[in-house]
Amino acid sequence: MPTFTALTHLAGQPPAQALAEACEDLTPEPVGTGIFEIEDGSNRWEVAAYFTETPDEVALALLAAAWGAEPFVISELPEVDWVAHVRRELTPVEAGRFYVHGSHDIDQVPDGVEALCIEAAMAFGTGHHGTTKGCLEALDRLANDGYQAHRIADIGSGTAVLAMGAARIWPVTVLAGDIDRVAVDTAAANVIANGLDGRVECVEAAGFDHPMIERAAPFDLVLANILKQPLIDLGPDMARHVAAGGKIILSGILTTQGQDVIEAYQDQGFDLDRRDDLGEWTTLTMTRRS
Repeated sequence: MPTFTALTHLAGQPPAQALAEACEDLTPEPVGTGIFEIEDGSNRWEVAAYFTETPDEVALALLAAAWGAEPFVISELPEVDWVAHVRRELTPVEAGRFYVHGSHDIDQVPDGVEALCIEAAMAFGTGHHGTTKGCLEALDRLANDGYQAHRIADIGSGTAVLAMGAARIWPVTVLAGDIDRVAVDTAAANVIANGLDGRVECVEAAGFDHPMIERAAPFDLVLANILKQPLIDLGPDMARHVAAGGKIILSGILTTQGQDVIEAYQDQGFDLDRRDDLGEWTTLTMTRRS
């Protein structure tokens, strides 16, 4: 079955959301729509609509004009087994002591590493993205420096790759929370597949808003690989839930956004230990002041 995409850009989240909702009334009807922030500080948003029938170009052009958006770009996607394609393209990733791989590469795992098996078709966090790799390398450095963490949370955990990495280092139960139910189910399956059942608890939560997370606070270590603005919004809660002297590892931040996040967290009582840029992405390690 062919798949068609229709993509446009415009300024501001509310009009982008409204345009996406308007697209749902088209004939033929899209099978899905979505909006995505373009992370370059421009406050521009991408609106995407997906069709299994050829979309109505005239209707899309009228909608774009009505909402002040750029003209829709319509493309037909070839029929591809994307899971098989991604498996071929995503080779194992080394990040400090960690070796992140898919089940198809299990025979390549070398001796002496902490292997984490994450399937390419699952939720965000295969280890290939600069943010995930940066966080794993930051975890590795903390352990190498002798840091001891007894209460750990992974906020916005995705596949739970960071939570599992932390559980491989410190003999404690790590809490992994995500707002997306699919991500939570994916994370729970990954935990079992990696032999960490009972060592990583996966819960559906927005930030720290979950009874298990609230009871476990204050934390010695919090991991949050999200995006710039959600991280800044999370700052006050982070300060309330991290113990004095506790560490946080933050990512999902473009290098151009790093200083904004640093300053926001300094205002919340955190000091910068280290900033690491990997490609266009930044990972921050910070300590809550006593």
